[in-house]
Amino acid sequence: MQDQLTRIGELPPGLLMTALGVVMLLDAIPLVGVLVPGDVAVLAVVGVSRPAAGVGAYAAVVAGCLSGWSMTFLAGRLFGDRMRHSRVGSWIGEARWTAAEGVLRRGGGRMVLVAPFLPVFNALLPLAAGGLRMSYRRFLASAALGAALWTGLYVLLGSLGRVLGGLLPGGSFAMVGTMTVGLLLGGLVLLATRRRLRAVTATG
Repeated sequence: MQDQLTRIGELPPGLLMTALGVVMLLDAIPLVGVLVPGDVAVLAVVGVSRPAAGVGAYAAVVAGCLSGWSMTFLAGRLFGDRMRHSRVGSWIGEARWTAAEGVLRRGGGRMVLVAPFLPVFNALLPLAAGGLRMSYRRFLASAALGAALWTGLYVLLGSLGRVLGGLLPGGSFAMVGTMTVGLLLGGLVLLATRRRLRAVTATG
């Protein structure tokens, strides 16, 4: 892990931010996103980069998320029914698909806003939104705000990890530890968001 973090930090900034954007785009695609640890990627890149790179990382993550979600939304709009009854739909699961639609019907744009904080649903909700014919303008406005909030949280956690890694003995080992703390804090945010989601769906 120590060597891997060092290699990441040695990549040219432009290449590093492009790669981060591609990772976030993949993270936003159903099924593929499950295999791509977007939160870990953000923490790692911000943690090993120079402080000024935080702005570039922020822009790359938001752009990657919105690109991936827009592609998924379009796929839902054009091929939603066909995908739902295809092998892809069976891999996603009818229960998850139905749950995503139910959440959107009750919460609308608010649920798109919190989607980045919900693993699996972060990729499935845009697909369901497209299938339900949600306005793309409404979808994009909510998705952009959600992406901005999620990215801001993880860029902040990664920056804290970098600072603590420089203060504590052990160099990269300290960085790994602070990344772990960042993931735990992100998990707390996720739990709070899920609680809020249950409240919205119960009263919707």
